[in-house]
Amino acid sequence: MAEISGEHFDGAAFRQTMGNFCSGIVIVTANFEGAPVGFAAQSFVSLSLDPPLVAFCPGKGSSSWPKIRASGGFCINILAADQADVCATMAQPGADKFASIQWREGLLGAPILEGVLAHIECDLDAEHDAGDHTIAVGSVRHFESSLGEGEPLLYFRSQYGAFAQG
Repeated sequence: MAEISGEHFDGAAFRQTMGNFCSGIVIVTANFEGAPVGFAAQSFVSLSLDPPLVAFCPGKGSSSWPKIRASGGFCINILAADQADVCATMAQPGADKFASIQWREGLLGAPILEGVLAHIECDLDAEHDAGDHTIAVGSVRHFESSLGEGEPLLYFRSQYGAFAQG
């Protein structure tokens, strides 16, 4: 059992503990000054149905988030189980992340990645400070789903996996 006491906090132990929560993976994309930009995130949630809102949490050290913020809108791409390579590419800092990834421009201009289970196009609605991250809230403008085809890419204990139907 780990406790937070005084000034001692074991970040590695906390990360390991939080790794016991399985999550899906999304790629947040935007069009910034005519070029695609994006990053991988596992902190994504449906926030509200009325009005339709979603949220994700970019790290404050992200070089992509300031560009996405400045664009005013973004697309959430929900990855399929066979897209771990897409996640790995989009998680890398620098480099041209879109060079080896197929995508098309969405209705709001942000990239929609080929083969995703669903995409949600949003306007940036609000930002909230959250420690070393920011909580970004998006107002949903358009969405589309593969309607039950395919399985999600999951992240559990620092490894990618897929849902096993039993």
